[in-house]
Amino acid sequence: MRKTGITDLPLHYGTCPPWLFKRMKELSGAIIKVIVLEYGQDEFIRRLSDPFFFQSFGCVLGFDFHSSGLTTTVCGAMKEAIKPEELGIAVVGGKGKSSRKTPTEIEKVADTFNLSEKNIEKLKYSSRMSAKVDNVAVQDGFTLYHHTLVFTEKGKWAVIQQGMDVQSRYARRYHWLSENIKSFVEEPHAAICCDKKQQFVLDMTAAQSGEARKISVDVVNENPNKLLKIFKKQTLINDFLGQKTLEFRMCAKHYIVDAKRVNMKTLQKVHEIKPKNYEEFISIQNVGPKIVRALALISDIIYGKPPSWEDPVKYSYAHGGKDGVPYPVDKKTYDTSISILKNAIEEAELGKTEKIKAIKRLEGFM
Repeated sequence: MRKTGITDLPLHYGTCPPWLFKRMKELSGAIIKVIVLEYGQDEFIRRLSDPFFFQSFGCVLGFDFHSSGLTTTVCGAMKEAIKPEELGIAVVGGKGKSSRKTPTEIEKVADTFNLSEKNIEKLKYSSRMSAKVDNVAVQDGFTLYHHTLVFTEKGKWAVIQQGMDVQSRYARRYHWLSENIKSFVEEPHAAICCDKKQQFVLDMTAAQSGEARKISVDVVNENPNKLLKIFKKQTLINDFLGQKTLEFRMCAKHYIVDAKRVNMKTLQKVHEIKPKNYEEFISIQNVGPKIVRALALISDIIYGKPPSWEDPVKYSYAHGGKDGVPYPVDKKTYDTSISILKNAIEEAELGKTEKIKAIKRLEGFM
């Protein structure tokens, strides 16, 4: 009988030992090559957006399944193992400073893939917006510190990024897949993984936040001086305190409209640009969490159109829980992921001992 459960991923500091990373790089390269040749570039990209596959892959490579470092190390191993000119797939970005080099790295690989200027700009925009959304539009207390973009020679892509909550010392991983995205600001994620479901999360990407997004755009297109008057209204604070749920948010997260902390220069800039929609608004430089939160509260308290305060986390790390928390195990995806990885290991150009060890690690994770 297959075991299921929930895996806690605490933040572990330090680096992966060189001897282990070297083996992870060699093993990941061999497995990825088989997957791409057997199932195609698009399927490999899809698999990376599946949290169970990604977690299983990390365990096969030999990294601690319970560590948040699995995300950064697996992405790092893939980046060094994959040769764009051979497989038609590239991995760019990474942890910390490496994440900020993503646009430059996209341009370098674009020459190898002979991508058009239009596709290059689309990839840059997708990279930037996926990071911006998870830092600004989804305010869950996890600050991004890792961002990896994997894309094909045809311009299809997946993003794997991770944030940390320093206080709880836990991580949250966000998966994106280009073929699933109709809008960057409405239900864009392929998966959000974390073992800690927050009680209150401002999620401006939720379908429920649709009216709040529209009102936010309408408000910023108004004269900024009028907006400042709204921020300063004492009635806003009184209404805010009068609602129990909002009162709790204020005490726990300080979700209160403070005019002194809202960047009026940015609002003036936004007003001059006059964004047509919420995605355009979010994409503007210096539009950060405080402005987004302030506008969400105005939408809620003054206009009666509340945003979603439901945590959008979709999976516990790897495969949900046997008790269905936060969501039931997807058995079909589970079985498909295991089948693909087993086949890839068996077909990989590896020694017999390495294959046996990799399969044992996979079976141990199951």
